[in-house]
Amino acid sequence: MSVLRPATARGTRALRGSDTGLLVLALLVGLATGAGAVAFRGLITVLTQVFTGTADYAATPGAPHGWLGWGRWFVLLTPVVSGLLYGPLVHRFAREARGHGVPEVMVAVARHGGRIPAKVAAVKALASALTIGGGGSVGREGPIVQIGAALGSTLGTLVRVAEDRQRLLVACGAAGGIAATFNAPLAGVVFAMEIVLRDFAARSFGMVVVSAVTASVVGRSVLGSQAFLDLPDFTVPHLLTYALFAGLGVLAGLVGVGFTRVLYAVEDLCDRVWRGPEWLRPGAGGLLLGLLLLAVPQMYGVGYPVLGDAVAGRYAVGFLLLLLVAKAVATSLTIGIGGSGGVFAPSLFVGAALGAAVGQTAAAVAPGITGAPGAFALVGMAAVFAGAARAPITAVLIVFELTGEYSLILPLMAAVVLSTGISHRLSRDSIYTAKLRRRGVDLDAPPPSWAAGRTVASLDVPAATVLAATTPPQQAADALAGSAELPVADAAGYLGVVTARAVAEALAGPAVPASITDLVESRPTTTPAGTVDRALDLLDTHDVPGVAVVEDGRVVGWFTADAVLAALRPR
Repeated sequence: MSVLRPATARGTRALRGSDTGLLVLALLVGLATGAGAVAFRGLITVLTQVFTGTADYAATPGAPHGWLGWGRWFVLLTPVVSGLLYGPLVHRFAREARGHGVPEVMVAVARHGGRIPAKVAAVKALASALTIGGGGSVGREGPIVQIGAALGSTLGTLVRVAEDRQRLLVACGAAGGIAATFNAPLAGVVFAMEIVLRDFAARSFGMVVVSAVTASVVGRSVLGSQAFLDLPDFTVPHLLTYALFAGLGVLAGLVGVGFTRVLYAVEDLCDRVWRGPEWLRPGAGGLLLGLLLLAVPQMYGVGYPVLGDAVAGRYAVGFLLLLLVAKAVATSLTIGIGGSGGVFAPSLFVGAALGAAVGQTAAAVAPGITGAPGAFALVGMAAVFAGAARAPITAVLIVFELTGEYSLILPLMAAVVLSTGISHRLSRDSIYTAKLRRRGVDLDAPPPSWAAGRTVASLDVPAATVLAATTPPQQAADALAGSAELPVADAAGYLGVVTARAVAEALAGPAVPASITDLVESRPTTTPAGTVDRALDLLDTHDVPGVAVVEDGRVVGWFTADAVLAALRPR
């Protein structure tokens, strides 16, 4: 063991500090996230089988329970039972696992150095699987992003990497989650860079690519390489069709902002109405969700089969609009009662319903220029997601990777850009940052500094040598030896400072004053309760070596930059 210990230490140092080590860590995060995505999807399938008797109830909406033989009324109970299971789980072990997950990852990267507790991965996986399996109308992408991010953070913590590498490993996990879930590694990479890291540095890009590709390979080896949608061929038959896609982009921007506002309005309503214990809230609120599922069973779970039918043109316009509204309400209610799941897939669902409705309407009015309505559904998916999430590059790539149809790239880009622009005009926040701002976190504001959270009293500020106003200049000169200036006080308290230069000039003059009273210069002061950043700002603004720390008119210390450096120095 004594021989292995030095080798292990050297290996850990290499992983922690070298670019090769970072590459290995990114690879490991990709492997873990890919395996986590496979396990998570399998867990959802198992729990959906338990709750409904089918692998995906949205494929046979309104059917009786598959093996209990109960009629369609069983959907009233499934959200209640699942809520009674995941409610206490989340409340007791990891409250950050509640909700859609991506904002928690964003704030961990931006404000907490990429630190996410290891237990979040396990709790999020189980809670989200229970939510979706029990009928919650949310997506699996948000949870797997948080699961992958937690795995990346845990690995970084074990190796004890630097903070910038820790944040990068979190982004690697997020990218791997999207890549493994959608079979879309490029979209996973851009999602991590555009939303999680909010940075496109070349070094970060390379590591995130490694993780996303690895996770995607793991996912494909187990789940296959087929996309989650079966798509027909699409074309853009006429130049005027681009105008229709542009109009869809404008509508999608409005719908994306509307979806965001409905989501948080319902959450606020649930907060105001509910007065019981938080762990019971998902179970009690599950009854309302059950009633909605009874009325519109297509809302059960993620709903990819329903989304696919919308893209394939199997629904009438009126029913598509019903699905659009129902999905927005069902997702908002699931999140509002405390469910755990993502909003990525629901935004794609809403966009597909909107796009299919626009495409079918346009085909009825001008059949010669529209082409397949499914093309509008695909563009609508990307445009609504872009309007809600403010991630236009991810939105374009996710649909392009799903279809591989280059003929859609121009209308896709036009609709996404217009949707994003409309969203920016109507709302300050995206569906992700709105949740953080409601908690008082503004990712666009500079992060609070170390100095902003500390008081002057918390530093080892040296005591001040205070001169009396009646001190003769010669005596003041002796006291100022080695100092640029010193504070001056009289019986009433602090007056200001006297500088070595002022005393020297007075002593060299034709008439030496009897005291330093007339040599005192006014200076701003700080207090023991004042913040360090404010005191540092005084040093910088007035270009002075020190600031008097004054309490009740009495000088109790002399604040300098050296006191701050001493506090920052490792001990």
